[in-house]
Amino acid sequence: MKTETFSKGAVVVFLFLCLSLSSSSSSSSTPLLNQDFTQSAATRTLKEVKEDVHEIHCSRERSRGAWTIIQEYLMPFVEKERYRISTRCRLHPDNDVYRDQEQNKFHKGANEWKCGYCKKKFYEEKYLDRHFDNRHYNLLNESHGRCLADLCGALHCDLVLDIVQRKTKCNPAAAARNKHLCESLAHSCFPVNEGPSAGRLHELFLRQFCDAHTCTGNQKPFSRGHRKQISIPYLAISI
Repeated sequence: MKTETFSKGAVVVFLFLCLSLSSSSSSSSTPLLNQDFTQSAATRTLKEVKEDVHEIHCSRERSRGAWTIIQEYLMPFVEKERYRISTRCRLHPDNDVYRDQEQNKFHKGANEWKCGYCKKKFYEEKYLDRHFDNRHYNLLNESHGRCLADLCGALHCDLVLDIVQRKTKCNPAAAARNKHLCESLAHSCFPVNEGPSAGRLHELFLRQFCDAHTCTGNQKPFSRGHRKQISIPYLAISI
């Protein structure tokens, strides 16, 4: 009789312990499940934010450098010839993905830059550039072949950008590629069969930009000179 009573008591104690452990395990797993759910939601949110960030694979700085070179070292001669650059030419302003944004950038003073779209002001140009990237990226013209930075090799952009020039051994293959690109620009922008003006500009482009793409060091870029201020707007003489 005593043995039977003891057995029943042991069973009751065992069941009580099992229920206690089950309850403890359930309550401790709930925060873990909630934590996993929270982390998963946070990960999805972060991923969505990253996916919303607009990226364009075209250097604004180098595109600006290419534009500066076109204005200072090419356009004075184009203006003199009263030549109309075709939109088929990659040097045409319509083929610059950043052109509209750059035209809506206003420098009011030493420490004041203003956005022409929303009139917001900035202390430095780089912050205005970031503003364009984040708020007005929908106004970019991202059609194929509209990145002026891609032409920097042909146009010698490093000479006008604030880049520390290091003395490195000339790469003949790179020089040949840049010269080929340069000559293709001369042929497409100033076809010699379009008249005397196009022929003269074709020859000038080769001398001004292409001849310097060599490892001999005998030729320097921009040998025909330049002009800092452009009196006639680029758009006025382009189609």
